Amino acid sequence: MFAEERQQKIAELVAGTGRVSVTLLAERFRITTETVRRDLATLENAGTVRRVHGGAVAADRFSTTEESVNERAIQRPDQKIRIAEAALALIPRNSPGSVLIDGGTTTEVLADLLSRRTAVEPSDSTEPRAELVAITHAVPIAGKLSSIPGIALEVLGGRVRGLTQVAVGQSTVDSAGRLRPDIAFIGTNGIHASFGLSTPDPEEAAVKAAFVRSARRIVVLADSSKLDTETLVQFASLKDLDTLITDSEPGPELAAALEEAGVDVVIA
Repeated sequence: MFAEERQQKIAELVAGTGRVSVTLLAERFRITTETVRRDLATLENAGTVRRVHGGAVAADRFSTTEESVNERAIQRPDQKIRIAEAALALIPRNSPGSVLIDGGTTTEVLADLLSRRTAVEPSDSTEPRAELVAITHAVPIAGKLSSIPGIALEVLGGRVRGLTQVAVGQSTVDSAGRLRPDIAFIGTNGIHASFGLSTPDPEEAAVKAAFVRSARRIVVLADSSKLDTETLVQFASLKDLDTLITDSEPGPELAAALEEAGVDVVIA
């Protein structure tokens, strides 16, 4: 394969997945890592990709880049459904307890699945139905859960960010700090071996950090485009997590860091 053809395929991979690693490219094209780095340098000079530690990302992908919830909702739907189904399996059926559902498109799929499952679960008419307390600060998630029998919805208030449709601000952080849910399902824009979990917006990062501090168990839902990615503001370290649910195996560096931190990785 000529260098120009290989570089075109690398550019297509970056465009399709958002990020590629030097190791993955070396294995895929059966070339040395030095050749990969030369290819990435050529593509960066052409403005096609941007080199980062261990690989490359799309040229327009920066630490503050953030798509709207509507734009993200149509991306990787199959992966998000699989991840959400694996997360749903962690919530006991027809039993009391409490869950906190963070804003995000994958967590929104989880809320949708939870609402459908709860709505069709049989109940014993002679006994009061056990209610699951669901807590969220996300407007779309609140809408999905607000009228489902068997779910007691608690919405955390604050100023709603139009881009992501979640409440943020000190009142949201304070409200989260007064709660102790059994399990929190957290979304993230990036998960990285050394930088941990991150998101572009400082106010959303503060709310997510409060969620991580508040819950007894932390489960992160992140499709593979978020792996090995750093955005502007860290809100948790890997050691803060209990479980990561994703759709493909993390790369060697991230996998080793997750294992060292004691994080249970579920591949959906």
